[in-house]
Amino acid sequence: MRRKPVTLVTGAGGEIGHGLIGRLAAAGRDVLALDVRELPADVRAQCAHAIVGDIVDRNLLGRLVSEFEIHAIYHLAALLSTRSEFTPETAHDVNVGGTLNLLHLAVEQARWHGEPVKFMFPSTIAVYGVPDLATKASAGRLREDQFLFPTTMYGCNKLYCESLGRYFTRHYRQLAHEREPSGVDFRALRFPGLISAFTLPSGGTSDYAPEMVHAAAEGKPYACFVREDARIPFMAMPDGIDALLRLEAAPKAGLRRVVYNVTAFAPSAFELAELTRRHFPGARITFEPDLRRQGIVDSWPADTDDAAARRDWAFAPAYDLERTFRDYLVPNVKARYTGAQ
Repeated sequence: MRRKPVTLVTGAGGEIGHGLIGRLAAAGRDVLALDVRELPADVRAQCAHAIVGDIVDRNLLGRLVSEFEIHAIYHLAALLSTRSEFTPETAHDVNVGGTLNLLHLAVEQARWHGEPVKFMFPSTIAVYGVPDLATKASAGRLREDQFLFPTTMYGCNKLYCESLGRYFTRHYRQLAHEREPSGVDFRALRFPGLISAFTLPSGGTSDYAPEMVHAAAEGKPYACFVREDARIPFMAMPDGIDALLRLEAAPKAGLRRVVYNVTAFAPSAFELAELTRRHFPGARITFEPDLRRQGIVDSWPADTDDAAARRDWAFAPAYDLERTFRDYLVPNVKARYTGAQ
């Protein structure tokens, strides 16, 4: 039986997966979606195939190898930063073990159909670890190779997986007698906080931005868990999805890195609150910092330097902060809660 050519999307039911699958389907690509839960009906309808399963299940991945011809993998499945701190061992199993399983799957697929498998990997600013606020202020925009001392399990996992991807792409089995390339073309984006209008905030460490807007749209008070002066970079979800697709499409010869920073804007929490109040005049936003979560945010950069992405594959975000709120976040969140109050 001929295997079915597909693009595999893991963690398909998550924030990135919702928008990414729509873009892939619109481009005429057959999507094989994998998630630990059933997909919402609207997302499922855009997939050629959808499987409920876990990336740590090697038997399941073996089934995928036997049934499908996979030419690209978007590996979105992960335990995010906040949850990973409560279950660090499980986070390592999923975030590292699952990634290693999928890299092995990519090697097998490349050997079977004789073409490289593009492995698209969303990384995170959680890989950074700035030691104190004075250093954060003086360091400014961080490049890809600066302050890589993560303080969270999620950040440790993602940084190691970046290295795994680099190894599989450039150094796989380098001492083997008859060394062959792995066939894995690993490409990673180091995302800032991603702001989505269509999925509910899931308690991530950077989710205070969308949480403000959702609370305001529902008419509920919101106590922000970071200080007013807390500052990290953000990006609107459409730009994040576009960046993934652009990087996948970029000719390999022009890519001078395996891992790229991308960013769009870097407001303080106070600026986010003021913008929310402008669009929702009745918004009740206070600041009640959680010292532990605040400490994590303080260890992340105030902004990142994405010059390499702009140079190598013409990255350019379409949404600045004002447009993100005006054209994307506020109208769509308002529509979600119409009649809810």
